[in-house]
Amino acid sequence: MVEGKTPGMNRRAVFLVIAASVVFLALGGLLGLWSARRTQNQVMDEFNQGQFLMAHHTAELIEREMSFLSEELRLLAGDLSGGGFEPEVEQKRIQRSLSRTLERGVWDVEVVDPREGRTYLFMPYRHWPVEEKQEDRIKNLPAPDRLAEGQVWVSRPQVKPSGISLILACRLSGSFQGLVLFNLNVSRFLSPFLKDLRSGKTGYAWLIDESGTFLFHPKADFVGHNAFVARDERDPLISHSKINFIQKERMLKGDEGTSWYYSGWHHGITGQLKKLIAFHPITVSDNPPQRWSVAVVAPISEIEEAVSRGNLRHFLSQGFIFVVVVAAATTILFLLVRWSRRLEEQVQEKTEQYKRSEERYRSLVESAEDFIFTIDLEGRFQSMNSFTASFFGGRPEDFLGQPLISLFPEKVAEEQHRLVKLVAESGKSVRYEFELPTGERKTWLSANFMPLKGRGGEVNLVLCIARDITENRRLEGQLINAEKLASIGTLAAGVAHEINNPLGVILGFCDLLVRKADEGSQEHEDLKAIERQGLHCKQVVENLLSFARLGERKTEYSDLNSCLEEIIKVVGHTLEMNQIELSLELARHIPPVRGDSRQLQQVFLNLVNNALGAMKGGGRLTVRTFLERSTGKGVVQVIDDGLGIKEADLDHIYEPFFTTKPEGEGTGLGLFVSYGIIARHGGSIDCLSRTADSPGQPRGTTFTVKLPTRRRER
Repeated sequence: MVEGKTPGMNRRAVFLVIAASVVFLALGGLLGLWSARRTQNQVMDEFNQGQFLMAHHTAELIEREMSFLSEELRLLAGDLSGGGFEPEVEQKRIQRSLSRTLERGVWDVEVVDPREGRTYLFMPYRHWPVEEKQEDRIKNLPAPDRLAEGQVWVSRPQVKPSGISLILACRLSGSFQGLVLFNLNVSRFLSPFLKDLRSGKTGYAWLIDESGTFLFHPKADFVGHNAFVARDERDPLISHSKINFIQKERMLKGDEGTSWYYSGWHHGITGQLKKLIAFHPITVSDNPPQRWSVAVVAPISEIEEAVSRGNLRHFLSQGFIFVVVVAAATTILFLLVRWSRRLEEQVQEKTEQYKRSEERYRSLVESAEDFIFTIDLEGRFQSMNSFTASFFGGRPEDFLGQPLISLFPEKVAEEQHRLVKLVAESGKSVRYEFELPTGERKTWLSANFMPLKGRGGEVNLVLCIARDITENRRLEGQLINAEKLASIGTLAAGVAHEINNPLGVILGFCDLLVRKADEGSQEHEDLKAIERQGLHCKQVVENLLSFARLGERKTEYSDLNSCLEEIIKVVGHTLEMNQIELSLELARHIPPVRGDSRQLQQVFLNLVNNALGAMKGGGRLTVRTFLERSTGKGVVQVIDDGLGIKEADLDHIYEPFFTTKPEGEGTGLGLFVSYGIIARHGGSIDCLSRTADSPGQPRGTTFTVKLPTRRRER
């Protein structure tokens, strides 16, 4: 009976596959059209950004070339300044300047004598200057006394039948109060930068001055004409409002940017064309202020054609892929019918494999070093791996049927029971992090509670997999503390520098006043008190700077035990006077550690002094060194049985000016500076402290300093 239904079922399945494929093909086509339009807009934006970079680069080149001509004119003016002007004597200098500027568009050089109304014209390669009287021409030039020495004056572009010209003028100093001029052919000056500039296949560049006149355009009859008028005369039927707005409101005002507009001409193509435009201002001169604007344009049709070709290839390939998918799906359906007979044979084989897989899974759970156990909805253990049981000091069967509170603290057990009920109700996993006291230290666990469903779909057990994240927590705390201290160090450096300057002035004047005061007088004693407090402030500032100061240091290595022995010699008598018993446990054969010995001694002295301050009525101080095998680092531990540090204060002990000592007994910079020294040498400093309120643990503080060793770094 099943075999009789198979052909009809196959036909329906094939029909459904084909119908679904057609729907997906239609959706893919619509999505492709949307994607093609989006891609086209993105390509046009990127293309226009490329045009903007070309315009920006061209503007920089033109500004650089104008700067060169201005500098050349200043040099020539400096050479000609002095006594009276002798054309026959100075013509060699002028010819040399002309030879350097001729290819840049300078046609000739003029020296103007305004008092005589006379100009001296120097043409390229002419051996004798031409002397003419041109009072009318001189009237349009600035008076020499209105130009500062070395200042270059640039005229507005002058449109003439022979071309567009530009005059650069500079004052001659000395007895000859005249001007030296460069007459610049603008077209020849701009052609090297704009003539061969191409954007895409047919894009080009044009340039206008601040009045809107074309100074360069690939269409020759536009050059020298007002851009607004020339376009309307050339194509009166096309609206030029867009490009006129861009030129008037943006380009002529010195803006830069990208846009688009309609044009009626492009390299022989007539009719309305949409073009992309990118423009950038050009600062021509500061005297008088004068700006031009260069534009790079290209028709949008070039981009659309390229994108359309790519989209066509994309649609063809997409259609081919869909045809292949439909054919493959139909073939797979027929093959599935043939394979269905083999499934029954494979079921038994898979069942056996499942049993073997279950055994491997059980072995994997037992060997995992994670806390894995299951709990029923009443909060009782139903299974447990060996790692969890051994952690709590027993075997898995010892804890089966026991409530959560038998292993976990009351609050943790109550929260876990609440989460078990939540997982059972929602059917979703829940993550929970909690702290577990284990002897002298605390262990942080990250647990994931997951539902286990029965055959009816109801949740009857909850699986918990927990991992020890104590080390991660510690590293996160160190990272947060390091980031916080880095910010404080930067701020401290700025504040210290600001304080140091007035502090130096105060101490300087105080020293002067001390010298003038009679020794032994009240005034002398008051000034010395001011000086002592000022020096104390200076030391505080130096400590701040030493923490925040970076800079390159030569890598040094020091003997850890020697540094500690030197410190013990210094503080040994003080320890005896304060009835403190010293236990020195120095391991031998520790490789040299990275760090300057004096700076390390400063760190160890700070730690010993802190321990001394915590044991006012006497106590026991243990200083221990050893080599940490896992990391190869040298370790120093300073352990006291003093008052300890409150847990709320442990996160702040490395902050500047934070101290638990009474007022007047500490500055709060010792650990702050020590942290900076150890961090600069690639080490770490940690603190573990217990107060009298810590339950079941003796009070005291342990500082642990770890430093890289030379052997480890090799």
